[in-house]
Formats: sequence, C-alpha cells, structure tokens
Amino acid sequence: MKKLKIALLLGCAVASFSALADGSTLKFGLEAQYPPFESKSATGELQGFDIDLGNAVCAAASVKCEWFDTSFDGLIAALQARKFDAINSAMNVTEKRRQAIDFTNVIYRVPTKLIAKKDSGLLPTVETLKGKHIGVLQGSIQESYAQAHWAPKGVDIVSYQDQNQVYLDLSSGRLDGTLVLAPAGQSGFLSRPDGKDYGFVGDAVRDDKILGSGIAFGLRKGDAALKEKLDTAIAKVQQEGVVKTLSNKYFGDIDVSVK
Repeated sequence: MKKLKIALLLGCAVASFSALADGSTLKFGLEAQYPPFESKSATGELQGFDIDLGNAVCAAASVKCEWFDTSFDGLIAALQARKFDAINSAMNVTEKRRQAIDFTNVIYRVPTKLIAKKDSGLLPTVETLKGKHIGVLQGSIQESYAQAHWAPKGVDIVSYQDQNQVYLDLSSGRLDGTLVLAPAGQSGFLSRPDGKDYGFVGDAVRDDKILGSGIAFGLRKGDAALKEKLDTAIAKVQQEGVVKTLSNKYFGDIDVSVK
C-alpha cells in the first residue's frame, strides 16, 4: 500500500513536470459557448478573447495549448479529475471557488450588468425585479449573485446550462432579463438582430465576495510549479500590452484592467 502511494505521488510529479517543460502541452478546459470570451466558428474552430489570451500565454511560457470543451458548471470537477491542467473560461476568482481550486494572478476584470428591454423600466434592484424572471448561466457568479441578493426577495431566478438559451428565452418573452458579464451580453445578444430592443439597464452590480476580484486561470490545489510558470507568462503578456490589445478587439471601450 505504501509503495502504491509513493508511485501515485511520483506519477503526479511527473505529470506536473511534463506540463511545465518547454515545448510540452498545456491543456486548458473551457466552455465554448460564451462569446466573445470563447465560442466556435461556423467551421468548428475555437475563437474569442480567452482563446487568443491562452495562446499568447502559452507562447510566453514556451508551451503548446490544447483545449477541452465542457459545461461551465462541470469545469472545476473536470479540473480536479485531471482531465486538463487549467481552466481558461472567463472564470472569476471568488472565495467560494478558492475553497475548491487555486488560481493564477488575476489577468483582467469585467463588469456584470443586467440586460432587459430598453423600455421595461427594469433596473438591477429588488424593487423593479420582484416578480420578474431573470435568466442566468448555471454555475456562474452571476447565478450566485442573483440567488443571494434577488431570489430571497421575490425575484424568480432561472438557471440555464447554455447562455445562448437564455438569450432565446429572453427574446421570446419567457424571461424579463439576464445578468451577464457585460462583454458577453454585448456580443452574444445586444449586437445581434434579436437584441435590438434590449440594452444594459442600470449600473454594474457589485459584491466582491461573490463576483470576485477578477478573472484568472483556475488550477488544482497545490499546483505551485504550474502557477509560478503561468504567473510569469501572464505578467509578460500584460507588460507587452497583449491584454489591452485583445480587450480593444473584443470588448471595445469596456475597461478590463486590473485595479
């Protein structure tokens, strides 16, 4: 039994080392249904801010990127099961998530806002949302925020495994609004024909305990060597202006700098 434990520990060490070696492959987990962060083109190729960011970080770390697509609410479990090395899927760093996994340094930060019909009179407040139906992505911090702040006070929070389905139900009238990361809401719905009658309503919601301190790569607990290598690569792409360039490309004038 003791020999088996030693062998397992050695196996984990070798796997960690191989993931760090120059020229090796770094496996990223993501959900490819959340544009402009990550999605698939008509030909099935991955595209988006996090894809370009991940490729830039891999280049800075002298490793190759490989991608594994799974549902957002299953990413942490899949990471813990060693199906990939790191989560790169617009995941905010929160106290709750830190209980299960570690994170790299924060790479960027984006606001969370409510989308509703422009003439609805809705705002991200309990007073205007009571009795309304608000869609959120299952497993997201937006779901956690809505469940904590709005659900106990009479707002119906409806969770979906796919944000695109939220938009479909919103445009068909089955929902009154959706709480999303602003860039995702802009490119995934508001910039499309079916989103023409909708817009961001009110200010961004704030709760650092739930919404987190910013977006980073998720790592398995104790994977210090990988964290060190990725933090170094992240600092390099930030210093070279890559994050700002990608932000302008995908998010326009939305400020995603870490403050």
